[in-house]
Amino acid sequence: MKELEEIFGIEIDNPNLFIKALTHPSYTKEKDLPYTENYERLEFLGDAVLKLVASDILYNHFPDYAEGDLSKIRSIVVSDSTLSKIAHDINLCEFIIVAQHEAKQGTANIESVCACAFEAVLGAFYLDNKLDELIPFLQRVLMPYIEEVDKNFEKYNAKAMLQEYTQSVNKEIPVYTIVKETGPAHNKTFEIEVSYNGKVVASGSGKTKKEAEQKAAYEACKIFGVV
Repeated sequence: MKELEEIFGIEIDNPNLFIKALTHPSYTKEKDLPYTENYERLEFLGDAVLKLVASDILYNHFPDYAEGDLSKIRSIVVSDSTLSKIAHDINLCEFIIVAQHEAKQGTANIESVCACAFEAVLGAFYLDNKLDELIPFLQRVLMPYIEEVDKNFEKYNAKAMLQEYTQSVNKEIPVYTIVKETGPAHNKTFEIEVSYNGKVVASGSGKTKKEAEQKAAYEACKIFGVV
């Protein structure tokens, strides 16, 4: 708990909330514990807390942006990809409690698991009556990603841009195909090709399929002159 307090800069009053927030469903299943003892319910609550705070930050930081633009930025900033990066940056993933066999598979480092645990911890702080103290922390960790997405939005929105372009030409949509998967199950790298009109246009790689698709789409957008 002291390490968590140091990471977030917030004093913890109810440690049991945070134990739940860092407990993976595999552990409660292994120990035959109630499902309420893992992070899933707290993740549900933390997701709402995150979106509220992120929305408030965006609303005030970009006073001239339309609702649609704010929503697009928020969807990227609160994505599993971003939250996992934050969780790794603050070493939160090291505290995730998983079943013994899952630990050997590296489950605690999987993107979706790290993101879920991060959101669950936010939910725990909310229930611990620490929302006011949590807001400055979230402002600090989210702002670099908000500014990055705003500055390089085309890279994060490339799939939508590519599809809008191709449909404006002949109503056809791009097709994404996985051509290679490398690495262990908990740390895979995907290589994906994007095709249009039956021809491969570009490829991209990433730690998730979504990331690889966005990179492939961005390269295709450059080829077509969309960006």
